[in-house]
Amino acid sequence: MTSPIGPIGGFSGIEGIGGTNWFPDAAESGKTAAAQGPNADFAGMLAQGIENVQAAQTKASDLAVQVADGTLKDPAQYTMAATEASLGLQLTMAIRNKAVEAFQEIMRMQA
Repeated sequence: MTSPIGPIGGFSGIEGIGGTNWFPDAAESGKTAAAQGPNADFAGMLAQGIENVQAAQTKASDLAVQVADGTLKDPAQYTMAATEASLGLQLTMAIRNKAVEAFQEIMRMQA
């Protein structure tokens, strides 16, 4: 029996909710990287991901104000934006927690 699920690719092709690209590659962000491969510009990928999470939270906040004012015609837009912002924040916190955990494990190693 074959599995319908394909292999997992690199970070550069992962699409977030609503088409948000959480991990754009160097060519899409307009930056050129000296190294090639999945870790060509890790810091840039993290910075872009955090900026995208901030943008999603700002959008959700703006839509919440529109819902409160009664100017938003489709409240489902707010629900989707709030969910996107929440998932982005959860992903960011999971990455942060894993980074802290890895740092603590490195600090416990003996030389």
